Amino acid sequence: MSAGTDQARAFSPASVGNAAVGFDILGHAIAGIGDTVTVRRIDAPEVRIAAIRGTPFDLPLRAEDNTAGAALIALREALALPFGFAVEIDKGIALGSGMGGSAASCVAALVAANALLAVPLAREAMYPFALTGEAVASGGRHGDNLGPMLLGGVVLSTADRLVPVPVPAGWHSLLVHPEAVLETRRARAALQGAYALSEFVAQSANLALVLSGCYTGDATLVRAGLRDVLVEPRRAGLIGGFHAARDAALAADAMGASISGAGPSVFAWFEDAAAAQAAQAAVQQAFANAGFDSQAWVSPLNAPGAHLL
Repeated sequence: MSAGTDQARAFSPASVGNAAVGFDILGHAIAGIGDTVTVRRIDAPEVRIAAIRGTPFDLPLRAEDNTAGAALIALREALALPFGFAVEIDKGIALGSGMGGSAASCVAALVAANALLAVPLAREAMYPFALTGEAVASGGRHGDNLGPMLLGGVVLSTADRLVPVPVPAGWHSLLVHPEAVLETRRARAALQGAYALSEFVAQSANLALVLSGCYTGDATLVRAGLRDVLVEPRRAGLIGGFHAARDAALAADAMGASISGAGPSVFAWFEDAAAAQAAQAAVQQAFANAGFDSQAWVSPLNAPGAHLL
């Protein structure tokens, strides 16, 4: 930003959280859809949500209760900034879609506000503030959506660090969003109950296979591991048409397919863009057979993260 600039605008892409095998810690960015946030520097030492557009739902205008507002409050307090921010949010991601809508507003706000600082922070340094913002919507400090939005691509996001995961340039994802809403807190409530130790062992093995496959570019390893044995069985019943949609992707030679984030969207990984595009119609038809219209995006796994506009 040039000297004297008092306003910035940023875009954050949607993302696939959990990525089947990394509940709350693994995700990847999606090109083609996201949220846009405009942040203006103000003299008053506070954060104001001036407007929220693009959604039929009433989202919180009180900054403390809004993901973008809470993140900027945390930023202001940590850096002891003598000025504040006024925020306008343009939603491009449907709420309750499993595509990281709450996280995208939060990350776009931070990237825009960061551009107004005398000494902007590194992307990794924004992560703790993003976690604070995301917790307002989801009830927990998990970064599986935030990491990919901040850095782009596939990212392993732990409690205190972001680890980019390399993947071959040709690998692509297909994301299909049925026109249905599944509230994140309801989806998390479905996970209550007992788990067998064997389930954790199997899920750990699958995560290890997927990460190994990504680092080595070995699709065989990813195919062996990209399967959720822990969370998917407990959430699938909340998503009409899920099993048919997932199976349609697998029948079209996906490396794996599962629920995106908390759902109801479904994602699949493919070895190239052509395969992902060829699978799109069948997955959308599966949702249509269950009574749902849908939207779909084909994106490189190495999709870009949030950026200034």
